[in-house]
Amino acid sequence: MTPDTLTTPDKILLDGKTFIPAEDLPIPEWPCVVSERPQPTLTVKDDDLFLVTDTMGNISGCSLNDGNPSMGLFCCDTRFLNRLELQIDGRSPVLLSSSAEKGFALSVLCTNPRIDEQMKADTVGIRRELVLNGALFEEIEVANYSTTTVTFELSISFDADFVDLFEVRGYGRGKRGKLLRLVEPTSEDGGSLHGDSVASVQLPHLTHKEESLTLAYQGLDGLIMESRIQFQHRQPDYFKGYTAIWRLELPTHATQKLGYRVNMFTNNNSSSNVSAAVTLVQAKASEMMEEQNWVHKITNIRADKSNFNQVIERAEQDMYLLRQSFDKYKTVSAGVPWFSALFGRDSIITASQTLMLNPEIARETLMLLAAYQGKQDDEWREEEPGKILHELRLGEMARCQEIPHTPYYGTVDATPLWLMLYSEYYSWTHDRETLEQLWPNALAAMEWIDRNMQPTGYLSYHRRSKRGLDNQGWKDSGDCIVDRKGDLATGAIALCEVQAYVYAAKMRLAEIARMKKRLDLAERWQDEAKSLKERFNEDFWMEDQDFCALALDGALKQVDSITSNPGHCLQLGIFTPEKAYNVAERLRAPDMFNGWGIRTLSSLSPAYNPMGYHIGSVWPHDNSLIAMGLRSLGLIDQALEIFQGLFDMTSQQPYQRPPELFCGYERNGDHSPVQYPVACTPQAWATGTIFQLIQMIVNLVPDAPNNCLRIIDPALPESISKLSLHNLQVGTTVLDLEFERSGGTTACRVAKKRGNLRVVIEA
Repeated sequence: MTPDTLTTPDKILLDGKTFIPAEDLPIPEWPCVVSERPQPTLTVKDDDLFLVTDTMGNISGCSLNDGNPSMGLFCCDTRFLNRLELQIDGRSPVLLSSSAEKGFALSVLCTNPRIDEQMKADTVGIRRELVLNGALFEEIEVANYSTTTVTFELSISFDADFVDLFEVRGYGRGKRGKLLRLVEPTSEDGGSLHGDSVASVQLPHLTHKEESLTLAYQGLDGLIMESRIQFQHRQPDYFKGYTAIWRLELPTHATQKLGYRVNMFTNNNSSSNVSAAVTLVQAKASEMMEEQNWVHKITNIRADKSNFNQVIERAEQDMYLLRQSFDKYKTVSAGVPWFSALFGRDSIITASQTLMLNPEIARETLMLLAAYQGKQDDEWREEEPGKILHELRLGEMARCQEIPHTPYYGTVDATPLWLMLYSEYYSWTHDRETLEQLWPNALAAMEWIDRNMQPTGYLSYHRRSKRGLDNQGWKDSGDCIVDRKGDLATGAIALCEVQAYVYAAKMRLAEIARMKKRLDLAERWQDEAKSLKERFNEDFWMEDQDFCALALDGALKQVDSITSNPGHCLQLGIFTPEKAYNVAERLRAPDMFNGWGIRTLSSLSPAYNPMGYHIGSVWPHDNSLIAMGLRSLGLIDQALEIFQGLFDMTSQQPYQRPPELFCGYERNGDHSPVQYPVACTPQAWATGTIFQLIQMIVNLVPDAPNNCLRIIDPALPESISKLSLHNLQVGTTVLDLEFERSGGTTACRVAKKRGNLRVVIEA
């Protein structure tokens, strides 16, 4: 609540404006066009804003319950528009084409249906363009293609429910705030809104002279959120509630341009971190300029195959789109629509995947997560000193403590993963300043790991918060930690891959400690890693299946199902060589590898479901980590098989964009991969998969502290003959590399180098 806000039972005054509860002032509603079936959607994103519409560019007031609950305009976990519906004479236009190719903008071309006797079908062309840049902009160009003048009404209906994203996702709420109407007082002194005077209070004079509409809501925390709509080019002729209507009379081949801008406010301050442009043209120019600046900073990766380049270009653009401002830092949000927020695990893995693209992502991620590192014991948020967060949310439910995401720390793997990224980033950059600045955070993270390993010798999780996650590894759905009978594991869970992360974190940090002359820490961490490796290979190994258990349960009993999780361990060195090769071979069996990728759970398991989120689906990032492990074992053909399956899958997706996950059905002839119904797209570590797979095939091993880059046995797949990396950054050197395959061998040459980095090519 700000000092300029005054609330009484009947009215709210905010900086000279008066609001009353919406229920006290009914307004006329414009009928929506009923959708007969769930519609596919278009998604655009800019920093902390994202918009999901149907393919017409509409958010219909009638379609939110027919299978597309994610539609709307969202900012900071709040839906600021849940209706945005264009109609022509009260009818839905007919779609001709639409695209969200640009990522931050969508375009729609549509026409009119037959309208009684007054207008034949396909008479009017309607071109829509919607752009995000700190606000939502739309321009509509209407053209008459008939030989006579046409007269009709064009309307746009707006509404905003200001629902928290968690509520959109299905979290129940016992109580909500109240929708408001912006009104004008009945007298010059502000008037009284008590008793009969309410009847004389009216909405702002919504005539063609007015330039705006305001939709508002007061949350349970007292904050007032507004969606302010300002019309441009030509003002509406009249309003009916929150519907703007234009009476258009267009001579033959005449055009008319309409437009509006939607700004979002919380207590009179912009809800978005991005400064909004004034017009759509300015918004597009700003976005294009920022994207070009991004492209000039990153490694440019291209091949001799156009379909491959389409996938790469999309991944470059999506990594730009997924960047989001948090405080003074910018890192990647996890995915749209459900996870457009700061995550620990997702952001760290994505930053690791994209070190060869732009190491700045990793630096910003490390700094941001260090700023939120746990400082106290808080059971509600599962916070502990030294622990790295799981998820940060900013919506009303978080602000009102209905969910613990302020931030929520219920993740077992983000802390060792942060330590791994800390070391990897230094190997790529030799950024000693960041290394030293974050050293206290690294020590605190390692201390958290050590404290939590004391009871059993393994890093495990067990939910403490009543609204926390039951499972706190990367497979965090409720039904995924199952044994070979399909039964759920119980008690504190020690996942196999988490122990590998701890092993790698201790080994890598020991090297940094040695460099810093902290030999006590270096020797201790190496000894602890060695001990962990010995115990792990004994306790997690299933002799009868010649494979690694998914986890140990609360009784330290093996959770003995066949899953993809042990594949994460392959490149981290925790397995003995023989066991590593056994895991690698088992992952390629038909019950695991479906032709597109490796399933999360064996199809022979009683719990297997090809449509299950973590119990039979295929996740691109899961596979890219496994491919890196296969490559580290010298199993190049097997790694390239995963590479090819994932690229074939991606090339068949809308916009050549890898989804968060897809169904685990077998690859069968010419059939396309089966989409998972509510997969996020774009999604950060799915997009990062593209760059990690390229890193896998060229096999770059950076050692910037020693001014060296090793390129070990690069191997292009048969689908690519040439590959180039331009503007690759290792330490302070920028270089261009070119790879060319001839028969079964791949040659590499340094085409250009700006700096004194030693490049060692090992075949």
